[in-house]
Amino acid sequence: MERITWDQYFMAQSHLLALRSTCTRLMVGATIVRDKRIIAGGYNGSVSGDVHCIDEGCYVIDGHCVRTVHAEANALLQCAKFGVPTDGADIYVTHFPCLQCTKQLIQSGIKNVFYAEDYHNHPYAVQLFEEAGVKTQKVPLIDVKVDTNFAEKDAFVQDLVEKLDRKDLSLAERDKIKANAECLFLNEGKWR
Repeated sequence: MERITWDQYFMAQSHLLALRSTCTRLMVGATIVRDKRIIAGGYNGSVSGDVHCIDEGCYVIDGHCVRTVHAEANALLQCAKFGVPTDGADIYVTHFPCLQCTKQLIQSGIKNVFYAEDYHNHPYAVQLFEEAGVKTQKVPLIDVKVDTNFAEKDAFVQDLVEKLDRKDLSLAERDKIKANAECLFLNEGKWR
């Protein structure tokens, strides 16, 4: 088996962090790294002790959910809270940073921003990164190595199985399809 690259490893960590997000509009994760060591992580979610978007919906003003603290900001704040310097560190983010996060990342001394997906890349954010000498690089997560769409695949398989149950297939054929789906999506046993 081939090992994943450091970039894929840290990006996978960010995608894992995103699964903790409480925002229903976009799940984002961020991992701050120095010398190939994770020093902090964050995801977008409500201020500690406040209600969450998943519970009461997003609080949208001017097209933005103001209830959440962004993933990048949460990761930076974690460093500040525990006295971990960010100068010269890298950050891996599931989505290109917004303008406010861009300014915070620059001010905190982050030198490299790796992101998996473009997301309303603001031209001024791109300009600020360039002017500050912060390198940005798109590093899409290789889904074959880390499956971030498990829930969608599981729903698809369940729907497929229900449809197969309604078709005129022999019990053996249905069982084989079900077993192969479980093998493929749940890693249980060998493909038949």
